[in-house]
Amino acid sequence: MMSPGAVQQAVILAAGNGDRFHRGSPHSKLLTLVGGIPLLTRTLTAAYAAGITRAHLVLGYDADAVRRLAVQSAPGGLMLEFHLNSSWHRENGLSVLAARRALDRQPFALMMGDHIFDPAVLRRLMRAHSERGEVRLGIDRQPCDAATAAEATKVRIEGDRIRAIGKVLDPYDALDTGLFVCDPCIFAALEASCAAGDSTLSGGIRRLAAAGRVRGVDIGTARWCDIDTMADLRMAEQLIGASPGR
Repeated sequence: MMSPGAVQQAVILAAGNGDRFHRGSPHSKLLTLVGGIPLLTRTLTAAYAAGITRAHLVLGYDADAVRRLAVQSAPGGLMLEFHLNSSWHRENGLSVLAARRALDRQPFALMMGDHIFDPAVLRRLMRAHSERGEVRLGIDRQPCDAATAAEATKVRIEGDRIRAIGKVLDPYDALDTGLFVCDPCIFAALEASCAAGDSTLSGGIRRLAAAGRVRGVDIGTARWCDIDTMADLRMAEQLIGASPGR
Protein backbone atom coordinates (compact mmCIF):
# COMPACT_ATOMS: atom_id res chain seq x y z
CA MET A 1 0.00 0.00 0.00
CA MET A 2 1.19 3.54 -0.79
CA SER A 3 1.39 5.43 2.50
CA PRO A 4 -0.71 8.64 2.54
CA GLY A 5 2.21 10.52 4.08
CA ALA A 6 4.66 9.34 1.46
CA VAL A 7 3.74 11.88 -1.23
CA GLN A 8 5.70 15.09 -0.72
CA GLN A 9 6.96 15.73 -4.24
CA ALA A 10 5.12 16.92 -7.33
CA VAL A 11 5.76 17.19 -11.03
CA ILE A 12 4.26 20.34 -12.52
CA LEU A 13 3.96 20.48 -16.30
CA ALA A 14 4.92 24.00 -17.41
CA ALA A 15 6.42 23.43 -20.86
CA GLY A 16 3.60 24.22 -23.31
CA ASN A 17 3.11 27.39 -25.32
CA GLY A 18 -0.66 27.65 -24.76
CA ASP A 19 -1.42 27.92 -28.47
CA ARG A 20 -5.17 28.37 -27.83
CA PHE A 21 -4.60 31.15 -25.31
CA HIS A 22 -4.50 34.42 -27.26
CA ARG A 23 -3.75 37.54 -25.25
CA GLY A 24 -1.23 39.38 -27.46
CA SER A 25 1.87 38.31 -25.52
CA PRO A 26 4.74 36.06 -26.65
CA HIS A 27 5.27 34.81 -23.10
CA SER A 28 3.99 31.62 -21.53
CA LYS A 29 0.38 31.84 -20.39
CA LEU A 30 1.61 30.73 -16.95
CA LEU A 31 2.73 34.32 -16.42
CA THR A 32 -0.84 35.58 -16.88
CA LEU A 33 -2.38 37.26 -13.86
CA VAL A 34 -5.49 35.64 -12.42
CA GLY A 35 -6.94 37.85 -9.73
CA GLY A 36 -3.66 39.76 -9.61
CA ILE A 37 -1.50 36.63 -9.11
CA PRO A 38 0.39 34.79 -11.88
CA LEU A 39 -1.20 31.49 -12.86
CA LEU A 40 1.94 29.48 -12.11
CA THR A 41 2.27 31.13 -8.69
CA ARG A 42 -1.24 30.00 -7.85
CA THR A 43 -0.37 26.42 -8.83
CA LEU A 44 2.80 26.40 -6.74
CA THR A 45 1.04 27.95 -3.76
CA ALA A 46 -1.83 25.46 -3.90
CA ALA A 47 0.59 22.52 -4.15
CA TYR A 48 2.51 23.74 -1.10
CA ALA A 49 -0.71 24.31 0.86
CA ALA A 50 -1.68 20.69 0.10
CA GLY A 51 1.56 19.39 1.61
CA ILE A 52 4.01 19.30 -1.31
CA THR A 53 7.54 20.25 -0.21
CA ARG A 54 9.47 19.73 -3.46
CA ALA A 55 8.20 20.68 -6.92
CA HIS A 56 9.76 19.44 -10.16
CA LEU A 57 8.87 21.94 -12.88
CA VAL A 58 9.15 20.72 -16.45
CA LEU A 59 10.02 23.69 -18.65
CA GLY A 60 10.01 24.19 -22.42
CA TYR A 61 8.46 27.21 -24.12
CA ASP A 62 9.63 30.53 -22.60
CA ALA A 63 11.65 28.48 -20.12
CA ASP A 64 13.75 31.33 -18.74
CA ALA A 65 10.75 33.50 -17.88
CA VAL A 66 8.81 30.61 -16.35
CA ARG A 67 11.80 29.56 -14.26
CA ARG A 68 12.39 33.12 -13.11
CA LEU A 69 8.77 33.50 -12.02
CA ALA A 70 8.86 30.19 -10.14
CA VAL A 71 12.02 31.15 -8.25
CA GLN A 72 10.68 34.60 -7.40
CA SER A 73 7.18 33.63 -6.34
CA ALA A 74 7.20 30.08 -4.94
CA PRO A 75 6.34 29.74 -1.24
CA GLY A 76 9.43 29.92 0.95
CA GLY A 77 9.22 26.32 2.13
CA LEU A 78 8.82 24.83 -1.35
CA MET A 79 12.01 23.44 -2.89
CA LEU A 80 12.22 23.68 -6.69
CA GLU A 81 13.91 21.49 -9.27
CA PHE A 82 13.79 22.16 -13.00
CA HIS A 83 13.77 19.78 -15.95
CA LEU A 84 13.79 20.72 -19.64
CA ASN A 85 11.56 19.14 -22.27
CA SER A 86 13.20 20.14 -25.54
CA SER A 87 10.21 18.59 -27.37
CA TRP A 88 7.73 20.87 -25.58
CA HIS A 89 5.80 21.42 -28.84
CA ARG A 90 4.71 17.76 -28.75
CA GLU A 91 2.28 16.03 -26.36
CA ASN A 92 2.49 16.31 -22.59
CA GLY A 93 3.51 12.71 -21.89
CA LEU A 94 7.03 13.70 -22.93
CA SER A 95 7.08 16.36 -20.23
CA VAL A 96 6.31 13.74 -17.58
CA LEU A 97 9.13 11.57 -18.90
CA ALA A 98 11.52 14.54 -18.66
CA ALA A 99 11.32 14.26 -14.84
CA ARG A 100 11.84 10.49 -14.75
CA ARG A 101 15.44 10.46 -13.54
CA ALA A 102 14.51 12.41 -10.40
CA LEU A 103 11.41 10.37 -9.52
CA ASP A 104 11.87 6.86 -10.84
CA ARG A 105 11.67 5.22 -7.38
CA GLN A 106 9.03 7.14 -5.42
CA PRO A 107 5.40 8.25 -5.67
CA PHE A 108 4.64 11.83 -6.65
CA ALA A 109 1.76 14.15 -7.37
CA LEU A 110 1.35 15.27 -10.96
CA MET A 111 -0.43 18.43 -12.05
CA MET A 112 -0.74 20.87 -14.90
CA GLY A 113 0.79 24.33 -14.48
CA ASP A 114 -2.29 25.95 -16.02
CA HIS A 115 -4.86 24.50 -13.61
CA ILE A 116 -6.31 26.37 -10.66
CA PHE A 117 -7.43 24.08 -7.87
CA ASP A 118 -8.43 24.16 -4.24
CA PRO A 119 -5.60 22.63 -2.15
CA ALA A 120 -8.27 20.39 -0.60
CA VAL A 121 -8.56 18.61 -3.96
CA LEU A 122 -4.91 17.60 -3.93
CA ARG A 123 -4.92 16.78 -0.21
CA ARG A 124 -7.83 14.39 -0.73
CA LEU A 125 -6.02 12.74 -3.62
CA MET A 126 -2.76 12.42 -1.68
CA ARG A 127 -4.51 10.81 1.29
CA ALA A 128 -6.61 8.35 -0.72
CA HIS A 129 -5.84 4.64 -0.57
CA SER A 130 -3.93 2.93 -3.37
CA GLU A 131 -1.66 -0.06 -3.83
CA ARG A 132 1.87 -0.01 -5.13
CA GLY A 133 1.86 0.04 -8.93
CA GLU A 134 -1.32 2.12 -9.15
CA VAL A 135 -2.13 5.69 -10.14
CA ARG A 136 -4.82 7.86 -8.54
CA LEU A 137 -6.72 10.40 -10.63
CA GLY A 138 -8.92 13.15 -9.25
CA ILE A 139 -12.31 13.01 -10.97
CA ASP A 140 -15.21 15.46 -10.98
CA ARG A 141 -18.71 13.94 -11.16
CA GLN A 142 -20.50 17.29 -10.84
CA PRO A 143 -22.78 18.28 -13.75
CA CYS A 144 -21.26 20.77 -16.18
CA ASP A 145 -22.29 22.64 -19.30
CA ALA A 146 -21.83 21.15 -22.78
CA ALA A 147 -18.98 23.52 -23.71
CA THR A 148 -16.94 22.54 -20.63
CA ALA A 149 -17.55 18.85 -21.23
CA ALA A 150 -16.53 19.15 -24.89
CA GLU A 151 -13.15 20.63 -23.93
CA ALA A 152 -12.44 18.32 -21.00
CA THR A 153 -10.78 14.93 -20.85
CA LYS A 154 -13.42 12.48 -19.65
CA VAL A 155 -13.37 9.12 -17.88
CA ARG A 156 -15.55 6.03 -17.63
CA ILE A 157 -15.56 4.25 -14.27
CA GLU A 158 -16.40 0.87 -12.76
CA GLY A 159 -16.47 1.08 -8.98
CA ASP A 160 -13.39 3.14 -8.20
CA ARG A 161 -11.48 2.03 -11.31
CA ILE A 162 -10.96 4.12 -14.41
CA ARG A 163 -11.79 1.92 -17.40
CA ALA A 164 -11.51 4.46 -20.24
CA ILE A 165 -10.17 7.97 -20.68
CA GLY A 166 -10.25 10.45 -23.56
CA LYS A 167 -11.62 13.74 -24.87
CA VAL A 168 -14.20 12.14 -27.16
CA LEU A 169 -15.44 9.53 -24.69
CA ASP A 170 -19.20 8.96 -24.90
CA PRO A 171 -20.82 7.99 -22.62
CA TYR A 172 -18.68 9.13 -19.70
CA ASP A 173 -19.05 9.25 -15.91
CA ALA A 174 -16.80 12.12 -14.79
CA LEU A 175 -14.23 14.71 -15.86
CA ASP A 176 -10.49 14.25 -15.47
CA THR A 177 -9.25 17.12 -13.24
CA GLY A 178 -5.63 16.83 -14.38
CA LEU A 179 -4.52 16.03 -10.81
CA PHE A 180 -2.82 12.70 -10.22
CA VAL A 181 -0.81 10.83 -7.63
CA CYS A 182 1.53 8.55 -9.55
CA ASP A 183 3.51 5.45 -8.80
CA PRO A 184 6.74 5.28 -10.87
CA CYS A 185 4.94 2.70 -13.04
CA ILE A 186 3.61 5.69 -14.99
CA PHE A 187 6.99 6.11 -16.68
CA ALA A 188 7.06 2.64 -18.25
CA ALA A 189 3.44 3.07 -19.35
CA LEU A 190 4.28 6.39 -21.01
CA GLU A 191 7.32 4.95 -22.76
CA ALA A 192 5.22 2.09 -24.13
CA SER A 193 2.53 4.52 -25.27
CA CYS A 194 5.11 6.78 -26.96
CA ALA A 195 6.64 3.79 -28.73
CA ALA A 196 3.17 2.99 -30.08
CA GLY A 197 2.75 6.53 -31.41
CA ASP A 198 0.77 8.18 -28.61
CA SER A 199 2.87 10.60 -26.53
CA THR A 200 -0.02 12.05 -24.52
CA LEU A 201 -0.29 11.60 -20.76
CA SER A 202 -3.73 10.09 -21.37
CA GLY A 203 -2.09 7.44 -23.56
CA GLY A 204 -0.01 6.20 -20.64
CA ILE A 205 -2.96 6.38 -18.25
CA ARG A 206 -5.07 4.45 -20.77
CA ARG A 207 -2.57 1.58 -20.69
CA LEU A 208 -2.60 1.43 -16.90
CA ALA A 209 -6.40 1.67 -16.84
CA ALA A 210 -6.65 -1.32 -19.17
CA ALA A 211 -4.77 -3.30 -16.50
CA GLY A 212 -7.05 -2.03 -13.70
CA ARG A 213 -4.30 0.11 -12.19
CA VAL A 214 -5.92 3.58 -12.14
CA ARG A 215 -8.19 4.55 -9.25
CA GLY A 216 -10.62 7.44 -9.55
CA VAL A 217 -10.86 9.69 -6.49
CA ASP A 218 -14.02 11.82 -6.44
CA ILE A 219 -13.21 15.42 -5.50
CA GLY A 220 -16.79 16.17 -4.48
CA THR A 221 -17.67 19.87 -4.72
CA ALA A 222 -14.08 21.15 -4.45
CA ARG A 223 -13.17 23.80 -7.04
CA TRP A 224 -10.81 23.51 -10.00
CA CYS A 225 -10.40 25.12 -13.41
CA ASP A 226 -8.35 24.30 -16.52
CA ILE A 227 -7.24 27.48 -18.30
CA ASP A 228 -6.78 26.82 -22.02
CA THR A 229 -8.50 29.87 -23.51
CA MET A 230 -9.33 33.48 -22.67
CA ALA A 231 -12.89 32.30 -21.92
CA ASP A 232 -11.42 29.89 -19.35
CA LEU A 233 -9.49 32.80 -17.83
CA ARG A 234 -12.71 34.75 -17.36
CA MET A 235 -14.31 31.69 -15.76
CA ALA A 236 -11.32 31.33 -13.43
CA GLU A 237 -11.65 34.96 -12.39
CA GLN A 238 -15.27 34.29 -11.47
CA LEU A 239 -14.29 31.09 -9.65
CA ILE A 240 -11.89 32.90 -7.34
CA GLY A 241 -14.21 35.88 -6.95
CA ALA A 242 -11.94 38.34 -8.73
CA SER A 243 -12.54 40.89 -11.45
CA PRO A 244 -10.63 40.60 -14.76
CA GLY A 245 -7.51 42.71 -14.75
CA ARG A 246 -7.38 43.01 -10.98
